[in-house]
Amino acid sequence: MAEEALLKQAKEDMKKAQDALRRDLADIRAGRANAGLLNRINVNYYGAPTPLNQMAAINIPEPRVLMITPYDKSSLNDIEKAILASDLGLNPANDGNVIRLVIPQLTGERRQELAKEVGKDAENAKIAVRNVRRDAMEELKKAAKKGDISEDAQHDLENQVQKLTDDAVKGIDSIAKDKEDEITEV
Repeated sequence: MAEEALLKQAKEDMKKAQDALRRDLADIRAGRANAGLLNRINVNYYGAPTPLNQMAAINIPEPRVLMITPYDKSSLNDIEKAILASDLGLNPANDGNVIRLVIPQLTGERRQELAKEVGKDAENAKIAVRNVRRDAMEELKKAAKKGDISEDAQHDLENQVQKLTDDAVKGIDSIAKDKEDEITEV
């Protein structure tokens, strides 16, 4: 019973590594509008830092334009200041009702840099998955030493952990490839 819980926990932890990679890659600007770019922006709203996506509707009317429509029009200037202060490098256009962010085309050099960054993030996710595998294998060895499971069962469970690891790494590679394709697409 404890072995199944160990496998389930390892699978969940590996999925968390993939989810974290997806979140990290959503923040990378790929030359097209993506509402995920604004996830990290907090606006000083009545003295409290508030996530932008909780105080405004974010739409994508065109492939390279983000349109931010605040629920409270009086917060337009605060939102504009927060975007300017962020590390996005985008200039907001405020027309009194909405803010438009035009995402500029990426240069070839910048695309290559971003593709390398995606590769680094993917490798970090793979390292996290391998750490989960290592921990699970150590738990299985401890259980076998104590006599809780037989050597055959230990071997079978190690094979299952390895299969989970292989599947997680394939998933990470797929996520990274999709993002690299999006970045390098002209």
